Order: sequence, then C-alpha cells, then structure tokens
Amino acid sequence: MISQQLKQQNPVLENAMNTNLSNWFILYTKLHRFHWYVKGPHFFTLHEKFEELYNHAAETADVIAERLLAIGGHPLATMKDYLDHGTISDSGAEKTASDMVSALISDYRQIRNEIQHTIELAEEKSDHATADLYIALTEEIDKQVWMLSSFLDE
Repeated sequence: MISQQLKQQNPVLENAMNTNLSNWFILYTKLHRFHWYVKGPHFFTLHEKFEELYNHAAETADVIAERLLAIGGHPLATMKDYLDHGTISDSGAEKTASDMVSALISDYRQIRNEIQHTIELAEEKSDHATADLYIALTEEIDKQVWMLSSFLDE
C-alpha cells in the first residue's frame, strides 16, 4: 500500500516527472519520424534501431505516467502539454542519418540530466520506488548514448 506521504504529492517532483514524461513523448514522435525518413547505406540498421527506440520511449512514457498516477500525481496527456512542458525539441531539421543519430545523443543526454534531478527529488520525499524507476532508466540511457556514439565513431 502506498503511504499517505506519497499520496500527498510534491508539486516539484510532479513537475519534474511531467517534464520527463513530455520529453519521452517528444522523443517517441521524433524517433518515429526518423524511422520513416532515414536513408542511405545504414537504412536497414537504423530503421530497425529507431523502431526499437520508439517502442522503448512509448513504454517509458507509460511507466512514468502510471507512476505519477500511483503516487497521486496528474500526468500530462496532450501533445500541446508535452510541447509546452518538454525541454527537448522536434524541429524536423535532421535530414541525414548522422544528423538523426547526433540529435538523439543530445536528447538522451538532456533527458538523463533531468532524470538525475528527478531522482534527487524522489529521494528527498523517501519515494524509493520512483527513484529506482529513474535509476534504471539512467542505465538504459547510458547504453543508448554509448551505442549511438559508437555508430558515429565518437
């Protein structure tokens, strides 16, 4: 049973989680676009990788939204809210496979930095389950940044 303390959600933590949620939905949309529009000699590799990543982004957004609801928060639920609240963008400027991968590296790094802040906020509230959820996400993000950077030979 969730303690009453967690049901009295901290608006600062809720705001941070909604920023995270927004970024995962923006990333999901961007990854779908990359999946559709990637071209060149790495098409098959990246087409498949982008699908894997957008599926993960969708699952992650769902987990964050459900955690927000479980602790008494209110997850954002419209594209307008996501675009207003998110800190990553989707300008559509990426045209080459390298541009797409570079943009993803930047986005994942931004998301990871914000996740660190969310972990700190959750730990301040003794919300260990939320902190653990975000700690697990950092491991996945670190792996994706490493793999994408290796693709670019950085």
